[in-house]
Amino acid sequence: MLLFAAVLALFVVSHIALATPPLRDTLVDRMGAGTFQIAYSILSLILLFGAIQIYQGLPEVPMWTAGTGAKHLSNLLMLFASILFVGSLTPANRALAGVPTRPGLGPTGVMRWTRHPMMWAFALWSIVHGWLAGDPPTVVLAGGVGVLALVGAAFQDGKKRKALGADWAAYEAATSYWPFGAQLAGRQGWATLWPGVVPVVGGVLLWLVATFLHPALMKAPVVGIWEFL
Repeated sequence: MLLFAAVLALFVVSHIALATPPLRDTLVDRMGAGTFQIAYSILSLILLFGAIQIYQGLPEVPMWTAGTGAKHLSNLLMLFASILFVGSLTPANRALAGVPTRPGLGPTGVMRWTRHPMMWAFALWSIVHGWLAGDPPTVVLAGGVGVLALVGAAFQDGKKRKALGADWAAYEAATSYWPFGAQLAGRQGWATLWPGVVPVVGGVLLWLVATFLHPALMKAPVVGIWEFL
């Protein structure tokens, strides 16, 4: 268990550290952008593969058992995460790496909920799976994913702020790191809660498919609406 936690922690820390502008810029200057990206990817894959291999051999002894209410709430959270994820797969998601600069583009769709919809989708996945599983290996794995997602989102803000300056500052001022923070702060009206047809329909379909395949892919219990059919 300690080895698993150490390898996972190394994966998370290295992933974040190598994405920070000072260290990344220094390594890119010395190695070249292409070589750095290859080395970065290889290191990440080795650590992730190692963590997964160790995880699969660990015993699952739950520290707690989630009740029926927790399972129902988790289904709703995963539906919300699915809508966030589908809605994040668009060039309008300015937090994504490699998205072309589009000065003056304001938030649309789920970006009006949070400017980091994909990262929050991963974070919600980690919360739900750590909460429901309750065994130490899964809690550690889910915690690592959650930390990487939410800390990574904060680092994305810093990188974009440096790259885009006032344009990103204006985008930040109209959005929120936290889900629905812009609405609560009055920066977005409550009418903006509707993200559009594509994120909602796509998110529901993703949720239905993922929950249907859940037992086969993860050797886990039947979840979602399928447990009632």
